[in-house]
Amino acid sequence: MSTQDEAPARTGEDDVRWLGAGELASWMSVVRLMTRLPWAIDAELQRDADLSMVEYMTLAMLSEAPGRTLRMSVLAEHTSTSLSRLSHLVKRLEGRGYLRRETDPADGRFTNAILLPAGTAKLEAAAPGHVALVRRLVVDNLSAERLRRLGQDAERILQRIDSPAR
Repeated sequence: MSTQDEAPARTGEDDVRWLGAGELASWMSVVRLMTRLPWAIDAELQRDADLSMVEYMTLAMLSEAPGRTLRMSVLAEHTSTSLSRLSHLVKRLEGRGYLRRETDPADGRFTNAILLPAGTAKLEAAAPGHVALVRRLVVDNLSAERLRRLGQDAERILQRIDSPAR
């Protein structure tokens, strides 16, 4: 990363819009947030609930789904994980009795993940501490308007990431 005041690196692109000092400072804050917030949440969940953040999110996504069931491909998308990584994660959660997998009765080419009562109980036990941490780290640090805008800004960035035009 370079600022506008520095000589651009030789990339063969003369039209690179380098980050200005203020843009760079803001970007570095976002990078630190993207790194440290998931780490803090994961550490709390590991310590207090013996769950990783992605395991918690998997249980939470299933708990909100109709019939507490989702296709593995949909669950991978909701948890921002690859299907391969999710398969390993679900196998661990299945071994702990929190969910099960079965062939989708509507289309046998797909596999569903189904939340079991033990998974619901685990999620319900982990949720109060998780929500308290999210509230302490994020929600209570922002006014209602700033929190709303942060959510909107995050959605705009996600839409740009998901859009096919680069």
